[in-house]
Amino acid sequence: MATSSRGVGEVSPPVRRLLACGVAGPLLFIAVFLVEGATRAGYSAWRHYVSLLSLGELGWVQVASFLACGALVVCFAVGLRRVLSSGRGATWGPILLAVFGISLIGAGVFPTDPARGYPPGAPATISATGAIHMLISLFAFVSLPAACLVLARRFAGDPAWRGWGPYSVATGILVIVFFLATDVVANLGPDSPTGLVQRITIVLGWGWIALLALKLLRGGPPIQR
Repeated sequence: MATSSRGVGEVSPPVRRLLACGVAGPLLFIAVFLVEGATRAGYSAWRHYVSLLSLGELGWVQVASFLACGALVVCFAVGLRRVLSSGRGATWGPILLAVFGISLIGAGVFPTDPARGYPPGAPATISATGAIHMLISLFAFVSLPAACLVLARRFAGDPAWRGWGPYSVATGILVIVFFLATDVVANLGPDSPTGLVQRITIVLGWGWIALLALKLLRGGPPIQR
């Protein structure tokens, strides 16, 4: 069933607030790991995973970032479901983004294990908590590109969203590629740019969510043809 495109003025204030969460959460997360990665003693943004910032004396900052971003993305998923209403991607797009948000919350609740020499002096270990973190990370980096691919079909049906279909497909593919590349690069040695590759993955995926939320706030949802 086709739905008509709605202007931003027709989106109710509560839904607008939910959509705004999709801008705030990802940008907050990126800002936190960029600042923390550049200023944390003994930490290298070139070599170390973002999740390693959850460890150490200031680890609570990154943990809070995981929790806040996850909660905000879940709120955005609720808002997205409201504005899409029906049609392609209206159910599974929001569900996959909600899974992604819940995964981020889980990543904060279950911190990763020390690795690649961080925190300084801490031996690399594999604990139950760390294993859960790794499993949750897999859910995150699968659900996000899946959401990109599912919603790409919806975007393709609206001329006002021209370019968003290919952009979403490209984002979904690149997130998967760089996620896999992160592990490959990690095996090249302790000084390999593991952190850099993972950060590219995050900026691509999280940035897509923020831009999608901003587009919805400015122009309304894509119609269903």
